[in-house]
Amino acid sequence: MATANLSLKLLIDSKAQRVLFAEAGKDFVDCLFNIMSLPVATVIRLLRNQGMVGCIANLYESIEELSNTYIQPTADKDTLLKPLSNYVANVPLLLPNIQSPIAHNFYRCQDAVVRTRTSFHPLRKSKRNRINGTRFEYAPPSQRSRINGCNSTTYITDDQTSICPSCNTVMNIPVTFVNGQTSSTEIDEGGYVKGVVTYMIMDDLVVSPISTISSIAMLNKLNVKEVGALKEKLIEVGMNEGVELLKASLQSKTVFTDVFLGK
Repeated sequence: MATANLSLKLLIDSKAQRVLFAEAGKDFVDCLFNIMSLPVATVIRLLRNQGMVGCIANLYESIEELSNTYIQPTADKDTLLKPLSNYVANVPLLLPNIQSPIAHNFYRCQDAVVRTRTSFHPLRKSKRNRINGTRFEYAPPSQRSRINGCNSTTYITDDQTSICPSCNTVMNIPVTFVNGQTSSTEIDEGGYVKGVVTYMIMDDLVVSPISTISSIAMLNKLNVKEVGALKEKLIEVGMNEGVELLKASLQSKTVFTDVFLGK
């Protein structure tokens, strides 16, 4: 999901030159939470030119530069260097999209379906599907074993050249991955959190729903003495800031102060 810049409201202690906390909506919180789904190799690719602390980038480069002569024939370096992360619908892209463009597809054997080009077939006509322009009709469980003798629902592969262990046919029929359904009374907004409230994000990225009481309690907890020194600042967060936030989150406990106040 492409996105424009996201808005973030900072509460700043101008005397101490620190960000106390930020107020953000669902979109920004979804972006933060999505960091947890990123594979380590993806984080390295995003930050390798940003002066990463530590030596894990050297491990990445070692794999990248290692000749395929030393790699097992059944292994692929891209599974380590360019891993796929989980997809969550409607999460704004606050980080550059450097995921592998190859989709992860799944397949079953062709004996799981019965080919037909007419409507006169003894199987249930209400369960038709079209794959690559060819019409198929799924056999009911009671008839499937009599037709092909393959319990093909047991086996799924991500390699469309694989052979079904049950019926010895090629497993090249695409299947669709279905997410678990939510309650029929709930509307799924996508992402991770609900958009019914504004969220308070501390300088160390502790996230919680915001309220007037929680804001006052937090000011007391942060030992703010001069309310007059507090000021609000509305900022726009784009991909450049997203990368900086990712980097700071791995190195600091004052993320917003470091990124937006330059400390």
